[in-house]
Amino acid sequence: MNKRELIDFVCANLETTKTGAEETVNTVLNGIQHGITEDGAVSIAGFGTWNLRERAARTGRNPQTGATIQIAASKTVGFKPARAWKDELN
Repeated sequence: MNKRELIDFVCANLETTKTGAEETVNTVLNGIQHGITEDGAVSIAGFGTWNLRERAARTGRNPQTGATIQIAASKTVGFKPARAWKDELN
């Protein structure tokens, strides 16, 4: 499912316009991004938790040349699904 399909799903289930559904989806996604930026985590009961994760600097290899390169430290976001949802999938 991509963003357009998610908007169509919200539109159908809330019986709203596509514009209203798109605003709803964008607001939720922006809220998640804001929460991760501000607090480092967003937790939605029954769904899962997004966490800000830090990757340490490391040495890597350029696959085209084989030369070693230094990969800088970076931040990323990880997601861990809620236990109930994970059990439902399995």
